[in-house]
Amino acid sequence: MIPIEVDVLLVEDKRSDAEMTIRAICKSKIGNNILHLKDGKEALDFLFGTGEFEGRDINKKPKVILLDLKMPKVSGIEVLQQLKANSLTKKIPVVVLTSSEENPDIEQCYAMGVNSYIVKPVGSEDFMKVVSDLGLYWIFHNQPPV
Repeated sequence: MIPIEVDVLLVEDKRSDAEMTIRAICKSKIGNNILHLKDGKEALDFLFGTGEFEGRDINKKPKVILLDLKMPKVSGIEVLQQLKANSLTKKIPVVVLTSSEENPDIEQCYAMGVNSYIVKPVGSEDFMKVVSDLGLYWIFHNQPPV
């Protein structure tokens, strides 16, 4: 069941990373409504109210999108490009949370308007801390435009 209000939209194809991210968000109590989607196509369908999300109120936007880059169907780069090119979605904060430390990926994401680029830490404790800290910032401290 999809929550009416989504605080955190997590777009991650790797199940173990998704579970760890959700656990960190829940443990730190930074987001009650987390929606996990497993690829870029699902994310675009959700955000634009198409496909399986046809009829969804697209004016109800997530507070932050945590986006992996390397995914099947539609890559995170393609998702970011479409989000930032559309007036309906371009103001939604997008945090790339990926294992890619490749400078071309970093450069390309910032050129397209990503709000933050975070390389996933290898250790689970470090990973949990990073996700908790970024969630605290984007959910509680960031002041988005209205």
